[in-house]
Amino acid sequence: MVLDDEPHAIEILSLYIEKTPILSLKKSENKPWEGINYLKENEVDLLFLDIQMEDLSGLQVLDLLPNPPKVILTTAYEQYALKGYEYKVVDYLLKPFSYDRFLKAVSKIEEDSADSMLPPIQTVEVHAIKDHIFIKGDAKNKYHRLLFKEIKYIEGLKNYVTFNCDSERITALHRMSDLEKELPSSQFARVHKSFIINLSQIRLVEGNMVHLKDNSIPIGASYKSEFLKLIKS
Repeated sequence: MVLDDEPHAIEILSLYIEKTPILSLKKSENKPWEGINYLKENEVDLLFLDIQMEDLSGLQVLDLLPNPPKVILTTAYEQYALKGYEYKVVDYLLKPFSYDRFLKAVSKIEEDSADSMLPPIQTVEVHAIKDHIFIKGDAKNKYHRLLFKEIKYIEGLKNYVTFNCDSERITALHRMSDLEKELPSSQFARVHKSFIINLSQIRLVEGNMVHLKDNSIPIGASYKSEFLKLIKS
C-alpha cells in the first residue's frame, strides 16, 4: 500500500511497484484517515508511508495502528530519519529517490524477518543459450535478449542484479550466485561478491582493481586467487 498526500509521489511509487516482480499494489491513498481505515480492515504486508501529510503525519498514522505492517518511510525532509527509525521501520527513502534506491529498500524486507509474508523470490527466469542470455523483464511475457559480448559487467545488490551493457542498464530480480553458474565461465568471472565481469572487457589488472574499457571494478580478497589463476592461464 502507498499512503502519501502528493499525487506525483503516488504515481512514482506505483510505477516502481509495477516494475518489481515481488510487489503488487493493493491500494494507494492520499488521505491519512482513509488509509488508517483501510489498513485496519485489510491485510497489507508492506506500507510506503509519507511522513509529512496535511491532516496527520506518517508517524501519527503508525501510532494509531494497532498492528502496522512493515513500513518504508518516504519524505523530502532528512531530519525525520532518526525519529522514523524509532518506529523500527524497514528503511527510509529521501525524496526524490531512484528505482535502484527503491530496490535496495525493498530488498531489506527479507533480511528484516525470516518469516516475511512477501512471496519467495522465484520470479525471474534466466537462461543462457549459446551467445546470449534471456532476462525476464518487468512486465508479463517480456524478455530482454542480451548478447554476451554486449555485457560489460554485472553488479549485484542483495537479490537484484544490474546488467551494464554497451547501450543500456537492466535491473532484474536474481541472485549473483545463481547467475554465476548460468553464465559461461570461459567468458565471465566473478571478481567480487558484488561484481561479475566480461573477460573480454579487461584492459588492465593492477593490485586489487581490474580496469575494464570504461570502468574500474574492485577485486574481492576471497576471489583474487582464483581470478589471477584464470587470467594467467
